[in-house]
Amino acid sequence: MRIFVCIKQVPVVSALQFDPATKTIKRDGVPTEVSAFDIRALIKAIELKDAHAGEVVAVTMGPPQAREALMECLALGADRALHLCDRAFAGADTLATARALAAALRREPFDLVLCGRNSVDAETGQVGPELAELLDVPQVTGARSITVDRSVTEISVERETDEGVETITVPLPAVVTAAEDLAAERFPSKADREAARHKTIAELTAADLGRAAEFGSAGSPTWVASLETIDAGRLGRIVGTEDVDKAAAELARILVRQHDLFGELRVPTPPVVAQVPQTVRRSGPTAVWVVAEDLGGTLRPVTHEILGKAVELARAIGGAVSAVVLGRDSSQHAPALAASGADRVLAADDPRLTPYQTEFHAAVLADAIETLQPGIVLLPATAMGRDLAPRVAARLQLGLTGDCIDLGLDGDGRLLQYKPAFGGTVVAPILSRTVPEMATVRPGMLAAPVPDPSRRAPVVALPVRPDLRPRGRIGTRRLDAPAAVELDSAPVVVGIGMGVGDRTNINRLQPLIDLLHASVCITRDVSEAGWLPKQHQVGMTGRAIAPKLYIAVGIRGAFEHMVGVRRAGLIVAVNKNARAPVFKLADYGIVGDYAAVLPALCHHLEAARG
Repeated sequence: MRIFVCIKQVPVVSALQFDPATKTIKRDGVPTEVSAFDIRALIKAIELKDAHAGEVVAVTMGPPQAREALMECLALGADRALHLCDRAFAGADTLATARALAAALRREPFDLVLCGRNSVDAETGQVGPELAELLDVPQVTGARSITVDRSVTEISVERETDEGVETITVPLPAVVTAAEDLAAERFPSKADREAARHKTIAELTAADLGRAAEFGSAGSPTWVASLETIDAGRLGRIVGTEDVDKAAAELARILVRQHDLFGELRVPTPPVVAQVPQTVRRSGPTAVWVVAEDLGGTLRPVTHEILGKAVELARAIGGAVSAVVLGRDSSQHAPALAASGADRVLAADDPRLTPYQTEFHAAVLADAIETLQPGIVLLPATAMGRDLAPRVAARLQLGLTGDCIDLGLDGDGRLLQYKPAFGGTVVAPILSRTVPEMATVRPGMLAAPVPDPSRRAPVVALPVRPDLRPRGRIGTRRLDAPAAVELDSAPVVVGIGMGVGDRTNINRLQPLIDLLHASVCITRDVSEAGWLPKQHQVGMTGRAIAPKLYIAVGIRGAFEHMVGVRRAGLIVAVNKNARAPVFKLADYGIVGDYAAVLPALCHHLEAARG
């Protein structure tokens, strides 16, 4: 069994600094490491090799210093390595990167390709699905377990979804991206590092792989227009005195009177990221598509959020908004989509499209794009959207920007796609050279429009080819955390950290959660301890949320978690350690034991509400 593992050397994100004068990232002296999800993929590959025999080959594309990352992989147990090293590879976006990797992998047979779910610097999650499309093999993203059948002809993969897990069986060869739980992290010993020095690292240039014009910046359909910072402007105010009851009373007064906690919940206006002009001349097609997502028969809130922005974009360029729905009885959503701004609904109403299967949905959406030729295509940055959009983009050779926090238009009517990078420390406006311009948008980043039930939208049927047959099959589905889906649009979220003590103490937070009708999220440590399902995890290796109010209870405030709540309107921290970093990243804080603070806070909130 030959397994290729695609890895990336990345800077340690917490050590990066942004120079506002030059608008560049300061990399000098910043340590590097193999991206965390890639390490999990590599360790799993080695486990599979040990169980089924074969070979593990680590592959990376990068400058000469990326050899260090390959040496780390060899020390962990990879048998050999391939280094795609050539100045012609520089400046590659995800599609150009996937092209180079695919060209390298086609040089010899393989059974399985593993890579991380996403890299921790760019956070795109696009290379894996794009690589699968270019290699014309099945894909499974966000894998938390892989089982290989005895004949080594297919694998069964348990993958994470936004509300639980599902099992997918696909034939080999295939591409699988690794979630954090796929393998336990470990580190090489001194003897392992010594042994790695005797293993082979083969170098490949652009000339070895094909036409240089397909790689690097020359072959990239997207490019970064600039880098910008957005100052969250947190107050960092410790409330009250050493008297916990008085501090809780003061915080309750602030939240209720200043911020109207039990009313409209007024929070500071978020910094303006993107501007949409009233009118702008645009060459080329002006139709704006929004791919809707259905979850349990209901449209996800992010669909309405994206529709609101799509209406702004279409109005500015003189276009119309179409909502695309794929699945059994999909046309039932037409009234809700019209109420949120859709001018027409494109419905692929076919039972084979339920449940979601990547290759099937990608084929239908790609066919529709090729036939109707829209100008802009937008999808939600959910588990489904991140799985589907890259596959479609690679099939049509289109640029794609993932996980956008906003969208705008430049003076030529081109779509400005604002993507956070390096853990959210900077925002990059990205432009595309290809049409349609494609992007996925994070839930909770855009304001949903006020629905207008009087609007109507005609339903246009999208054809589904009768010969379409998915190569994989869906097995079991388990809803581990259906409530976690609410995090996408929850106005109030209570975050639980290890400072709560243990799992049973979560019940002590329930009165506050009930009083505020809050959703719940957790840190990575809490997730690993098994207190709540992984879908509730927020941070660099979890999800990003943007509630109006975030209350961090027993959370230290590590960078890896706080980047996931950077877009919250207000942040309140409760921690007994006065030196906890969370207080500098919050608007209001109380220093004290949560077990004493929260009952007092609930009491004074009830009184203030009355």
